[in-house]
Amino acid sequence: MRWLIALTVGCLSGCSVGHYEYSKEAAKRVDMTVTGIPTVLGIGALGTTIPLTRDYSLTAAHVAKFSLYRVKAWHPECDIAVVYHKNSEANLPPPFRNSHIGDNVNLYGYSFISAMPVSSSGKNLINTTLANDWNKASCVVVAANAGVVKGMSGGAVYNASDDTLAGVIVGYSSQIDDNKSGKTLYKNVALYVPYARFQAWLDGVVKS
Repeated sequence: MRWLIALTVGCLSGCSVGHYEYSKEAAKRVDMTVTGIPTVLGIGALGTTIPLTRDYSLTAAHVAKFSLYRVKAWHPECDIAVVYHKNSEANLPPPFRNSHIGDNVNLYGYSFISAMPVSSSGKNLINTTLANDWNKASCVVVAANAGVVKGMSGGAVYNASDDTLAGVIVGYSSQIDDNKSGKTLYKNVALYVPYARFQAWLDGVVKS
């Protein structure tokens, strides 16, 4: 059965969905990237990056486009990019693992509103289609009932069971509808590209 997103808000417009809160742990796992000065009035831009190696970070492609970092590689289908960024060698690279529907996940990023590190928790609900300027429909994303605020795009999704990196936050949606019946299945969900969708590409980028 195929699912479509009825309304995709995305992290370049709107504000937030679900519950999220200030998190010291988020500051340990992800970095903030800005272009201009982020304020509550919406001046400037803010996103999140994930330290990957000593020289590279992983993020959403739409964050990489507007950040000050030089891009090493763009994913051909998914809203994913690798950027040049000097990182501490401690705990790098992060361990990755593909997640599954029903698994509990923790999300980490930075809030555009406060420019502070934030986190949320939830469960993987469904695989769904996301088609926009940055993500092709062929790159299926995961919807989770976790909170997301503008600025968390490019942030990390971790498997709660073993603390492995499961994917990259790319946005949120106010609702997901059944394409056939039109029935609303879920409301206010986080959207992320799962590791399974970019694993082979990422391995090639890091080795090149």
